[in-house]
Amino acid sequence: MKDSDFDIRSVHARRVWDSRGRPTVEAEVALHGGALGRAIVPAGASKGTREALELRDGGAAFGGLDVRQAVAHVNGEIARAVVGLAADDQAALDARLIALDGTPNKARLGANATLAVSMAAAHAVAAARGLPLYASLGGADATLLPMPQIQIFGGGAHAGRRVDIQDFMIVCPGAANFAQALEWTAEVYAQAGALMRARGALAGVADEGGWWPAFDTNEEALETLVGAIENAGFVPGEQVGIALDIAASDFGREGRYRLGLEQRELDSDGLIELLLRWCERFPVLSIEDPLGEDDAQGFARFTRAAPRRLQIVGDDFLVSSADLLREAAAAGAANTVLLKPNQRGTLTETRQCWDAARALGYRAIVSARSGETEDTTIVHLAIGWQVGQLKVGSFARSERMAKWNEALRIEERLGARARFAGAAAFGGGRS
Repeated sequence: MKDSDFDIRSVHARRVWDSRGRPTVEAEVALHGGALGRAIVPAGASKGTREALELRDGGAAFGGLDVRQAVAHVNGEIARAVVGLAADDQAALDARLIALDGTPNKARLGANATLAVSMAAAHAVAAARGLPLYASLGGADATLLPMPQIQIFGGGAHAGRRVDIQDFMIVCPGAANFAQALEWTAEVYAQAGALMRARGALAGVADEGGWWPAFDTNEEALETLVGAIENAGFVPGEQVGIALDIAASDFGREGRYRLGLEQRELDSDGLIELLLRWCERFPVLSIEDPLGEDDAQGFARFTRAAPRRLQIVGDDFLVSSADLLREAAAAGAANTVLLKPNQRGTLTETRQCWDAARALGYRAIVSARSGETEDTTIVHLAIGWQVGQLKVGSFARSERMAKWNEALRIEERLGARARFAGAAAFGGGRS
């Protein structure tokens, strides 16, 4: 194979549809050697204000959410700028995209336009090498299967704010491998649904496939989740633990937090006290965005007060930004970062955040968004970059299952070389 076989021959984008039936961007990158890569960009419902901008058209069509401008940018200005570039130099390609946009947050071309091309180019390079994407990204070391973090109950912006907390999830530190972690999750998911039906608390299925709850309090969700773990035959906290995404920015501002379900308001210290009490009562191993993105001091106080075993994750607080992560580390806030490529707009910027996390002793979780597609790129990122954790949503809906099933295929392909992050995915980091 010649070096020129990796040069970009053409770029094409189209409008496709995500799991909410909303438009999104798919890009195809073709190389001179004949290889083709394709990728689709997801969309979030709960977003940090410092995320890269997802360009939408505005106007009447689809509630202003159409992406014809972003698609046109790919097919026009972006294509002209990147044709002829070496796709196997991801950093140089992404630097061209960043410079072409020329804004701090991809506001001109749209992060959905730049990321589609960035990911599609990585897929094209993998195809040219005759490798799966994870192996193209990570080489022989890409053998670590991530700990799955899987939603059982949806809440917050994912379930009409029927409960305040956005995600009630489980993790399986006692599982021997990725496949067993999914088997255990399937049992807990089924038991949770059965408990909710029996109590008349099941309102349907939420945005990411988790059960849509009709609980009277947020703690009732935690109690039900522990019951589902036990009914499935597992030991809470040892075999199966709880992970929460508080998404506090969605119901808090300037250090004041309104719990709509329970009709009460808390300040930062009050919310910290509540969450610490939950950590004492329930087998909570991970908490994401416990305080709002504008409450850095509260985030740091929670990190200092939390049990050393607790994983404290920044999502809206850090938005996959290496610079924001460094600021958080200096303040002693969080010990883990969520990695969402569309928060930054290129793979290189997302990888820079992961590199910064490792240098600072932070862990990371590669994450999907609530508006997802059949695209499985994030699975390959988690394995290729050896991140160790993967958050996709629930154990239902094919845009979620496509990703879990892709990881199963990779585990099978790796065979005896496959390693599972397991309990080692938790602990460590800053505390």
